Amino acid sequence: MIKLERYIDEFIDYLSLERGLSGNTISSYRRDLNKFSQYSENNQISDLLNPNRDHFLGFIYDLKEKKLKSSSIARNIVVIKVFYRYLVSQKYVKKDPAELLESPRLWRYLPDVLSISEVESLLEVIRGDKVKHLRDRACFELLYATGMRVSELVDLKLKDVDFKLGIIRCFGKGQKERIIPLGGYASSAIVEYLEKGRGRQLKDKQSNYLFISKFGLKLNRRRIWKLIKEYAILANISKRISPHTLRHSFATHLLEKGADLRIVQELLGHSNIATTQIYTHMNKDKLKSIHKKFHPLP
Repeated sequence: MIKLERYIDEFIDYLSLERGLSGNTISSYRRDLNKFSQYSENNQISDLLNPNRDHFLGFIYDLKEKKLKSSSIARNIVVIKVFYRYLVSQKYVKKDPAELLESPRLWRYLPDVLSISEVESLLEVIRGDKVKHLRDRACFELLYATGMRVSELVDLKLKDVDFKLGIIRCFGKGQKERIIPLGGYASSAIVEYLEKGRGRQLKDKQSNYLFISKFGLKLNRRRIWKLIKEYAILANISKRISPHTLRHSFATHLLEKGADLRIVQELLGHSNIATTQIYTHMNKDKLKSIHKKFHPLP
């Protein structure tokens, strides 16, 4: 029998480090998935990576019999759908078994974004000639300049950066390659890191990765997540922030400046434009708030 524990742990890690979800939300996701895992084991469902629709419905009926509120049951369904969508994206399963599972239209959280001035404040506090500062500034300049995921950032290799053409090549979900313009600020920050910092980190070691730790090893996602929290405090940013916040900010700011939605979709590496459209909803919310604040007749 295939158990889900390791897949759940990896998914929760993804939610924390990639998506930057709150602790309460992550705990809720884990709790709901553990309930599904336990139900499946109790009912001897052998292949939990490919359950059928009857298995899902059996779980839902079980929740109903336990007198869970409809909103709680709906949340469980949503969590299951998101979980199996993740398994497909990581190629653990070929086809999403929960794709046809019906779920009510619930809330859709709009991601937290930074204003342009907050991004500038964040980058401004990462100053200094220490190797750490040179590397960190290059990391966060690049995240904001390209909108790439933190997993894509840490996987970057030296050969992926083309300063002459001003582009960077990264590999997204499913190893799908995309080319993103680099931008002057990010390019300068990377050059400074390569010239003044990276060699001091490597010492007598060698690495193909662009960003490395003080031990000369590939920089990991968890470290990036901790760093942005530290710099946000220094920049007096009180919003909930994660590396993914810079990705959301990148997309939002492009659309606010008039970028085409399809172009933003391509830059972000979204396979479905519906995923990118959430940022247009954010713009609408901003317009409504401005209208409410400044219009003479509320």
